[in-house]
Amino acid sequence: MTLNRFNVHDLPAMPWKNGGGVTREIVCQPLGAGMGDFDWRVSIAQIASEGPFSIFPGVDRIITLLNGGGVHLQSQDGQVDHLLNVPLAPFVFTGEDSIHARLLTGNCHDFNVMTRRAVCSASLKVIRSACDVPAASHGLLMAVEGSWQLQSTAEETLMSQQGLWWTDASLAWRLRPQSCDAALLALTLHFL
Repeated sequence: MTLNRFNVHDLPAMPWKNGGGVTREIVCQPLGAGMGDFDWRVSIAQIASEGPFSIFPGVDRIITLLNGGGVHLQSQDGQVDHLLNVPLAPFVFTGEDSIHARLLTGNCHDFNVMTRRAVCSASLKVIRSACDVPAASHGLLMAVEGSWQLQSTAEETLMSQQGLWWTDASLAWRLRPQSCDAALLALTLHFL
């Protein structure tokens, strides 16, 4: 088992095909998988202009505003009509939805989780106070604000915009914020 640490600012930025923003991929599993055959994928996107989201049949998605003015998400069939304008409020939708995103006030940054429905599902929680996270074989923790002490098989410290992810090891975590304004995203994956 290896803990894979990351700093958001060190992740390579990949421009979107439509020029509407950039994506910083945190993890894509299994290793070497592409956009058509991943089991789960986590990234941070900067949305710089309005436009359509890519379609991902068989994939469930969670999008969470990190900062910026947010976007209005609408599907062609009217099933999705959501203002993503409150930071750290995850929104779930399916990859089959034909979503158009319209910027509300300037660009924004979003935390994105995609899971292949036939393989696994995701649970994303926003943590603001000390708590314990039950054991999961795959997951990711990212400090959005403040610093955090994490305890599992070893003790870890995460500063704002730092995180870690793991696979194939059942890890439970004790999370302790080090400041009153701290916020952390806790993602766990559940395999079918």
